[in-house]
Amino acid sequence: MRDEAIEIGFKELYTPEEVNSELSKEGTTFVFVNSVCGCAAGKARPGLAAAINWAKENNYMPDRLITVFAGMEKDAVSAARSYFGEYPPSSPQMAMLKDGKIVNMIERLDIENNDAHTVANKVAYVLKSAKETQEA
Repeated sequence: MRDEAIEIGFKELYTPEEVNSELSKEGTTFVFVNSVCGCAAGKARPGLAAAINWAKENNYMPDRLITVFAGMEKDAVSAARSYFGEYPPSSPQMAMLKDGKIVNMIERLDIENNDAHTVANKVAYVLKSAKETQEA
């Protein structure tokens, strides 16, 4: 489960210090709150992989891809979620941040009620929007 995110380019973070260091950097950071649940396995991770492949092929990659694992490194997950503003905790969860500020969120409800292809499209939209906003 962890390797699926790492294999497509995500950097796994284990401590609040690592999270704060990455999320305080300038630029765009896509955060994946990974999970052991069925919707993470069947929808979130496959959709995420497809979207990241698309982003690599079409030059829509954010500056950083990071992941934390819900239910495992609880302090790191809490630190990541502290950047998510008013969005409630959910897992899986995907957030786009720019200069440490939340700009877009894909919550569990956006994942569990869709298939992997739809999740991929949602992620691709977030990645494309962030890149276009950054270039504007």
